[in-house]
Amino acid sequence: MTLADQPPAAALVFQTLLQHGPLSRAEIGRRTGLTPGAVTKVATPLMADGWITEVGRPATEGASGRPATLIAVRAERALFAGVKVTGEELIGVLADLTARPLATGRVLLDSRDVGTVVLAIAGLVDELRTAGGMAQSDALHGIGVTISGDVDSRLGTVQYSPFLDWRRVPLAQLVESAAGAPTVIENDVRALTVAEQWFGAGAGLSTFALVTVGAGIGAGLSIGGRVVSGAHGVAGEVGHLPVSGVERVCTCGNTGCVEAVASTHAITEQARQATGNARLTMDEAVRLAHAGDPAVRAVFAGAGRAVGLALACVANLIGPERIIISGEGVASYDLFADHIRQSFVDHAFGAAVDCDLVVRPLPFEEWARGGAAVAAQRVFAPAK
Repeated sequence: MTLADQPPAAALVFQTLLQHGPLSRAEIGRRTGLTPGAVTKVATPLMADGWITEVGRPATEGASGRPATLIAVRAERALFAGVKVTGEELIGVLADLTARPLATGRVLLDSRDVGTVVLAIAGLVDELRTAGGMAQSDALHGIGVTISGDVDSRLGTVQYSPFLDWRRVPLAQLVESAAGAPTVIENDVRALTVAEQWFGAGAGLSTFALVTVGAGIGAGLSIGGRVVSGAHGVAGEVGHLPVSGVERVCTCGNTGCVEAVASTHAITEQARQATGNARLTMDEAVRLAHAGDPAVRAVFAGAGRAVGLALACVANLIGPERIIISGEGVASYDLFADHIRQSFVDHAFGAAVDCDLVVRPLPFEEWARGGAAVAAQRVFAPAK
């Protein structure tokens, strides 16, 4: 029996335990709105099949003072691999049902050819299984692969990934065939948003957004407790909002996008133009800005204003309780933090300006962990 065979109430109970457990049956009822009888009805088969278990009686509950038995997810019931794909390397995590990392690994890519990358993913998954102590007979419950760009997770297809120059690649099917385990794919920012919703800065929030600044600029949106992808799978592409007065060409081919001003590549290119040094690196640009170079500091200021505008658009559109700012670009956040905040204040409408902005540096292992979380999520909440 799988969780997909269970009624919707079972998935609700299971998800509640994943995010908030261990919980008593009464507390499960309060959090889900289910009656005590309904909680017992759905919990019994889940317990019989080993998905959840009783973990003790540490608390008293109710007027009678009888001890309340706590229920928790059996983390070891299923194992998942999560892999983040970049243009240069693969980052992998082996995790249990609660997305607790058991092993991590990285593999450099010597080619962006689809077949080469697929075989490298399968090889990394094998390495993770070994590092995590899995026997050859132990089966992975699923693999979650995350990648930047336009990803149709329902079809399992990378529609377009500009950094890899991939179009209409049936990646889920290819990885599943090569690695021998059910595979789902997801946009990397949305997968990271799932991870933040489960066990990060978005846990317990009804509505929040995650905006990542780095090689690209994207956003994951959690609305009403659900990470959304939109009707066409591209919800949250704030990096492609137009910025007034900017004519720089974006990786998408359009001009004036936020990403054309504030991505790592865009900042580096603008800093090269500002200094006349065609070989300037991002790290060198950061050092020059910290040293007070006015031309380079102006580049970071412009990037900050563009990012602040993107954050204000997110706040105005969905009214999140919190916007989490992450990505490799936050390593230099101090250089444009004031400009981001001022631009956000200037463009946020009314009470949206009170949205909590949280800077949260996260290594790529956390992005890969998001892939494992997406794969685990499909166990109890399969795509429709």
